[in-house]
Amino acid sequence: MVSVIALQAFCALIFIWEIFVSVLGLPFNLVPWGLFELVEIGAAVGLGLGIVLGGMVLRNTARRAQRAEDRLRAASREFLELLEERFVDWGLTPAERDVALFAFKGLTTAEIAGLRNTSEGTVKAQTAAIYRKAGVSGRAQLMSVVIEDLLMDETQPSPFRQAAE
Repeated sequence: MVSVIALQAFCALIFIWEIFVSVLGLPFNLVPWGLFELVEIGAAVGLGLGIVLGGMVLRNTARRAQRAEDRLRAASREFLELLEERFVDWGLTPAERDVALFAFKGLTTAEIAGLRNTSEGTVKAQTAAIYRKAGVSGRAQLMSVVIEDLLMDETQPSPFRQAAE
């Protein structure tokens, strides 16, 4: 790849030199005509190789991006499934599930209240019930429980799960 870029850069300089000399009306005796023709052929080959290699890099980048997007979608599904499992395990009501989901998305109490058309006091009471049912003391610990479940093997003990049981 580097050699193709170097070839293209060298040939570009030759072409720029040719244009510069022709615009200024200077004699063009930098290289013999036969060698200049070889340089032009090399430039054409270099440009062609650049197109091919650029296409290959673009295709590989698109494939990697698609794989990353697929993995992100799968991780998102796994995360939502895990959340749903935890919500069932904790015995959350539908309203508490909504509040917990919004909390996981990072919304504030005021934002959750606005989205649910309820008072902040109601949301605070629901989050307190969520924390109690999950056996945690706050939002950060609630998130830690779920993230730990994502990262940990079910056979390994969890201090949060033990505290909740």
